[in-house]
Amino acid sequence: MNWRTIIYVILLVSLTVVKALPRSYRDIEEKNSIGRRFSQLQENNFKAIAMIMFAQYVQEGTFGKAVKMAEDVTDLAKRCAAAARANPDCLKPLDRIFLDTICQEENLPRFTDCCTKKDPERNDCFLSLKNSSRGFISPFERPNAEAACKNHSQHQLPLTGYFIYEVSRRHPFLYAPTILSVALRYDEMMKNCCGSAEHPTQKLEECFQRQAPKVMKPIKEDGLRQEHTCGILKKFGERTLKALKLAQISQKFPKADFATVNKLVMDIANMHADCCRGDMLDCMHDREEILHYVCTNQDILSSKIKKCCEKPLLQRSECIVNAENDDKPAGLSPHVREFIEDKGICERFAQEKDMHLARFLYEYSRRHPEFSAQMLLRIGKGYEDLLKECCKTGAPDDCCSRGEEELKKHIYETETVMKTSCDIYKEKGDYYFQNELLMSFTKKMPQLTTAELIKFTKQMTTIGAKCCQLSQDKLLPCAEENLDLVLGEICRRHLTDPINPGVCHCCSSSYALRRPCMGKLEMDENYVPLALTPGLFAFHEGLCTTEEEKLQHKKQEMLINLIKYKPHITQEQLSSVTAAFTAMRERCCKEENREACFLQEGPELIKRSEKMLSA
Repeated sequence: MNWRTIIYVILLVSLTVVKALPRSYRDIEEKNSIGRRFSQLQENNFKAIAMIMFAQYVQEGTFGKAVKMAEDVTDLAKRCAAAARANPDCLKPLDRIFLDTICQEENLPRFTDCCTKKDPERNDCFLSLKNSSRGFISPFERPNAEAACKNHSQHQLPLTGYFIYEVSRRHPFLYAPTILSVALRYDEMMKNCCGSAEHPTQKLEECFQRQAPKVMKPIKEDGLRQEHTCGILKKFGERTLKALKLAQISQKFPKADFATVNKLVMDIANMHADCCRGDMLDCMHDREEILHYVCTNQDILSSKIKKCCEKPLLQRSECIVNAENDDKPAGLSPHVREFIEDKGICERFAQEKDMHLARFLYEYSRRHPEFSAQMLLRIGKGYEDLLKECCKTGAPDDCCSRGEEELKKHIYETETVMKTSCDIYKEKGDYYFQNELLMSFTKKMPQLTTAELIKFTKQMTTIGAKCCQLSQDKLLPCAEENLDLVLGEICRRHLTDPINPGVCHCCSSSYALRRPCMGKLEMDENYVPLALTPGLFAFHEGLCTTEEEKLQHKKQEMLINLIKYKPHITQEQLSSVTAAFTAMRERCCKEENREACFLQEGPELIKRSEKMLSA
């Protein structure tokens, strides 16, 4: 099996058969027919995607086992494409065929219970066993540079296929197109770095170290966004996901009419339902169908995606997502007063419900590219609450007009929060801004580990660096939409291992209100502070490191422990303890025997700090 050939075929061959299929194809009984899928994708494409699916389902299985299962299913698909009616297996749904193949394999005890169940419970059981947590599969070990180049040049090992297998089993929910595009980058890196036989080993290593982060970047970014979207769908349901996509698409394609935008919303929601369920073949089909629709209807959608639609298939989606919003249509009124002032508004709301609310969100979003999608959802929720209140019998005549004041107030509050955060970031810089966040989030979520608190606040600090330099009209979408990804990660962590009731409320009650809810969280009063044990504050000569990043990390670890030990610490007390620590560090780092100094001075510092904190 030449896996490198497979990857290049996938890049170059567009799924032309799929493009001819009508949307109603979804409802045809043979939608999941393996023969039909094989004909659409062709052998190499089908085999590569089958490989990804098996590696994602059977994460602990060997490469050889994944290849064998992929080849077995591909052989069946080939027979079914030639004579579908001759074999009853050809009429089975695709997901059943894949799971049957796994259940027929020996030495897979982890799946014994799942294999005794009937579909769809069996599929749900398999999906529940997918594990994306770090450490479940040992870290990917990059082969020795010289050996890797030798394998690459001689084609003795299916190196790219093995890479696909390793990435897939470590990222069981990652979209197949993302994995395939990363495999292309990987193969390009191998070509670039191994291109010259004269390269000494050191140069090869440097080349791999320089290019590897670019190769792996889509895995990290796309994986996070996909988990985030699936988390929203799972926790808040299809209605919330559709509203989010409606706001985003209306902003990106403001010239498109409501019917066109609504069609895209429905198609994208269906795509995410398939992708989040783990149905990778349907997932790819859905994506291709949407991309085809968008690129063949540029004239009614956007003038900003022409270059994206000229790119190879696997690069098209990312390009369109990152493309600029199209210009608003000329003559678009700045307000949507008809949704407030029209006398028949309550009647329309009563008759149309969600469709009326969707029209409001569409009209408001296309007029406000400077707002984040999450803020637009809050505005949509406010409008829904307003209609529920004002359309009651006996509501005052000016009831709806009051909503405008509430709207202005919310917009002002949101913009003020973001501006204040950016002012602090610009004043303090990365390290001290992160420390401010550490103090706040350690009090809100002291149950998080030190590593988690540093990771999440580091991500938030990176958002500050990225977004606070932007113009006012770009700030809010950048800041809140990126922050939403971090909060989503915190909420998924909460689902795995509950943090506290406050976080539970923010993560469960409303997607649109999640960011303001987290912002308003205060100290967790039910938290039992850490006890003062000998190892809680350990001072060693490692504090004398000249590597600023390492020193800052050590200081932040101590800051977290200090807050977990004394959650009610004031800023004044913290400043005093910090000054005493700095003086001790400077003194001991000048001594010849630094370790002895820290062993003597450390306990004294703790005693003095105790007095400061109890004052």
